[in-house]
Amino acid sequence: MSSTFTLDDLKRILLEGSGAPEGTGLDGDTLETDFADIGYDSLALLETAGRIEREYGIELDESVVGDATTPRAFLDAVSAHLVAQAV
Repeated sequence: MSSTFTLDDLKRILLEGSGAPEGTGLDGDTLETDFADIGYDSLALLETAGRIEREYGIELDESVVGDATTPRAFLDAVSAHLVAQAV
């Protein structure tokens, strides 16, 4: 179980759970781009959240999926949970 969560981790888990949307994805500068604009819907994010919970041993609030509309917001939310768990 890791105490850090990076963009590479997010990319890997999104691809494992949802695959890469046609013609889109997390390549390039997408940290501030809405997930919907890069081809990931709420179902893909729910799957991703579940995979993160299992892999990192944390429990994400339901609001994370709804509120974290960009990769940066998702990374920040997961990182905050990891920090809180470590304390």
